[in-house]
Amino acid sequence: MREGFTIVDNISIPSDYAAVRKVETLIDKVCSELGVQEDFYGNVLIAVTEAVNNAIQHGNTFQNELEVNVGVADKEDEFCFTVKDHGRGFDFHNLPDPTSPENIEKENGRGIFLMKNLADEVEFEENGTKVNIYFTK
Repeated sequence: MREGFTIVDNISIPSDYAAVRKVETLIDKVCSELGVQEDFYGNVLIAVTEAVNNAIQHGNTFQNELEVNVGVADKEDEFCFTVKDHGRGFDFHNLPDPTSPENIEKENGRGIFLMKNLADEVEFEENGTKVNIYFTK
């Protein structure tokens, strides 16, 4: 995560899609407390839940004993959600384009594309096992 941010909250959830509700509750709380514009709430919700779903499915491969850690950090005019899994990581530099003709009908492969288009910045760390998703307030 970039410098200058202060951690304001964090939770850990099991690698189970049912636990994503806890993340949605955290997003609601954070957006309210930080005064995030209502127009941006949907972008935050979709981008962060996509990151969590990817961590559950691809990172932790649905192993309930492996947790997904979700943190929130604040700065004067922006905030950041961090999502960390315990997987092996992935090559985030060479992702297929989900909008190209050969990929357009595939069921998977749009999560990171959505995250990058809904957030102000998406940054991967630790070989792709950690993603920082930045938003302007």
